[in-house]
Amino acid sequence: MIQVILCDDQSLIRDGLELLLKLESDIEVIAKASNGNELFIQLEKYKPDLVLMDLKMPGMNGIEATRKIKKIYANIKILVLTTYDDDEWLFDALRAGASGYLLKDTPREEVVKAIRGTVNGNSFLDPSIAGKLIKSVTKQDQKKAVSIVEKLTQREKDVLQLIAKGLNNHAIAEKLFLSEGTVRNHVSVILEKLGVEDRTQAAILAIKHEFDV
Repeated sequence: MIQVILCDDQSLIRDGLELLLKLESDIEVIAKASNGNELFIQLEKYKPDLVLMDLKMPGMNGIEATRKIKKIYANIKILVLTTYDDDEWLFDALRAGASGYLLKDTPREEVVKAIRGTVNGNSFLDPSIAGKLIKSVTKQDQKKAVSIVEKLTQREKDVLQLIAKGLNNHAIAEKLFLSEGTVRNHVSVILEKLGVEDRTQAAILAIKHEFDV
């Protein structure tokens, strides 16, 4: 059972999401919060698998809450569900440690798919904003990123290619005939060499620079 906490300042949204997720036999909404401050009260009681996070909220907003969660509860996944598609919110959320970014007009079945996939280590970006990530990098950043990628070993490049395609560690291990422990080690080294915090950012970097994905 995937345990989820909903964090949104609109009670109508929270209640609506709860009703929709109740239709799924493998997802349980264990708590709801209207901002980051309330969320951390709930996190002291529960340790969910995932927080479905709004961004613009009174008190502690979703960016601040995401950053704090990743420092204190590193294993909890954050999936953003918001109305805001501008660059500032998007990039700040991903830098803070969000594993995915969806807009509130996303169909229910896609939200459910993203919840399941995020818990399993995959990354989900709304198609309408994925292009922004690809176009955001400057030529200087491109040269720097290519230089860094060239420092990867061939096996690390193989792993990065599969990360960029959305595969989790188990699937990568099967694809490359490696143990999951070996894949985890490769992923750690890749993140360090690329100077990114998580596999989502590594995948974005690979896609931005058309790294044979």
